[in-house]
Amino acid sequence: MDKNFVASLQKGMEVLTCFGRQHSRLTVSEVARLTGGSPASARRSLLTLRALGYLDSDGKRFWLLPKVLLVAHAYLASRPTPSLAQPLLDALSERTRESASLGTLLEDDAIIIARSTARRSLSIGLGIGSRLPAYCSALGRVLLASLPSGEAERRVHAMPRRALTPRTVFEADAVLALVDRCRDEGYAGSDGELELGVRSMAVPVLDRDGATVAGMSIAVRSERMELIEFRDAFLPTLRKASAKLTARLYPG
Repeated sequence: MDKNFVASLQKGMEVLTCFGRQHSRLTVSEVARLTGGSPASARRSLLTLRALGYLDSDGKRFWLLPKVLLVAHAYLASRPTPSLAQPLLDALSERTRESASLGTLLEDDAIIIARSTARRSLSIGLGIGSRLPAYCSALGRVLLASLPSGEAERRVHAMPRRALTPRTVFEADAVLALVDRCRDEGYAGSDGELELGVRSMAVPVLDRDGATVAGMSIAVRSERMELIEFRDAFLPTLRKASAKLTARLYPG
């Protein structure tokens, strides 16, 4: 390991990011399980983060405090992509009356870095920082398609995959076939795979050399329109918004 690598900082960040919607208040043993560390290490990290004002505790369980938002704000304020994308997502959401998101690949997931919501499509709710499994989300598949085929294959085989609904495509070969299809067609879809009754579609956001820097997606309730109607109605609009973001990120 690099001598400049600070293992204790790594453990602290792992502890901080193990909290979420499903894990809002955690004990020491639960944090140890979620991070794969020892209870003693988890306890030290938790108590340090509490002393720094990032966590609070009742003596048994720990939870996040607003100071954590400073970390997210630093990213959003220092990177151009989310701020330049937000008005485009707002316009896309207003025009379609559906939720629009921008995401990048983070380990096995697509992480949302900008979002606009006209109506809630997913009952679980999504926001900036939410993570979607790359193998079964439209946003994730379009980002996997941006990787070299060998790298995408390695990642898909290595990542945990399970059926989130009866419609989830999760077998490695089937997922990779959809990723390959995305490379050919320039967009990816997911129909009831994350949540029954929700359809989503995503396209890449490209740099000036044609490399993918993010993915842009839109989601709709299934009862509103059929899959083909969804694609025909919204894919051109989604592609136009993506092209506008590319032009704003790389002017001239």
